Amino acid sequence: MTTFFTADLHLGHARVIDHCSRPFANVDEMNDALIKNWHSRVKPTDEVYVLGDFALCPWRRALSFAQSLSGRKHLIAGNHDKPLRRKAEFCAAFETVRDLAEIKVPSLGAYHDEQRIVLCHFAMLTWNKSHHGAWQLHGHSHGSLKDEPNALRLDVGVDVWNFAPVSFEEIRARMTKKTWKPVDHHGAD
Repeated sequence: MTTFFTADLHLGHARVIDHCSRPFANVDEMNDALIKNWHSRVKPTDEVYVLGDFALCPWRRALSFAQSLSGRKHLIAGNHDKPLRRKAEFCAAFETVRDLAEIKVPSLGAYHDEQRIVLCHFAMLTWNKSHHGAWQLHGHSHGSLKDEPNALRLDVGVDVWNFAPVSFEEIRARMTKKTWKPVDHHGAD
């Protein structure tokens, strides 16, 4: 089993192509590419955390997208997911639906051989256990935030990761090149 993360798919949302300069001729081409890329990486037994803005289309279409994607999916809701969350049928396509999550992923060499990760659609400046090596993964910014080398924070949106989910191992490789420097009283000497 592999753990994957992604955000900001915006399935069914034609205007995101122009807003984010996505390289697709139309929304159907974008949807097809996102789904194909998902299936090229994610197996049915894999865990996938979607950090918001899954789809921007009628809820039944969003439901069909969710049901068609492999893996055990968890939705960390984004600002564009609010209407979809009101539909129990849509939410049932996910193992969990939350606004924020704190998870632990097995990782040899990490504290207690597990990596703590705070998941939210929005980027954070500080988060729980950040001063103890916890990561913060987010979406929302579509790659427009500078990747801060002194923060264990990372944008996992499709616009940053070749329009596909990114694995825990790929994120870990990126995080090993970062350091953590306190931005508040936590960790200060």
